[in-house]
Amino acid sequence: MQPITTEQYVATIPITKRGAELLKAELQKLKSVDRPGVVNAIAEARSHGDLSENAEYDAAKDRQGFIEGRISEIEGKLAACQIIDPGALDAGGRVVFGATVELADEDSGEIVSYQIVGEDEADIKLGLVNIGSPIARALIGKESGDSVEVRAPGGLKHYELVAVSYR
Repeated sequence: MQPITTEQYVATIPITKRGAELLKAELQKLKSVDRPGVVNAIAEARSHGDLSENAEYDAAKDRQGFIEGRISEIEGKLAACQIIDPGALDAGGRVVFGATVELADEDSGEIVSYQIVGEDEADIKLGLVNIGSPIARALIGKESGDSVEVRAPGGLKHYELVAVSYR
């Protein structure tokens, strides 16, 4: 029996190519702009003397803790992520992570379009829904023409899956 490696314990986090690029850009900014800026702010606050009653120093140290925590979080996500290029998918018309779907609300007839993405990428205003959301969970595995029932916080919604694309 072979030992289990650390990598086998780490769950992979699905993320689109675009989402990974956004995280990498944020990480770069944190390391090259924000981190040096907060170091300078701490140095400036130290020069004002007594640190025990120095609100600027406390605020800068808090900001430094946030920046370092976010850097660690992003590095961890990037190390554990599985980058998926939706344009390279061939899921046979089924809804999978990265797919863009067009839905028709069966009550109002309103047409909406969503792309199923990872947690860090989700932004409903841009039509990007989290893979863990009720609507994404209801859509996974469905095909064009299927009827979809979504149990959302606002109640039960019924949609017809009009189209599935990978872009």
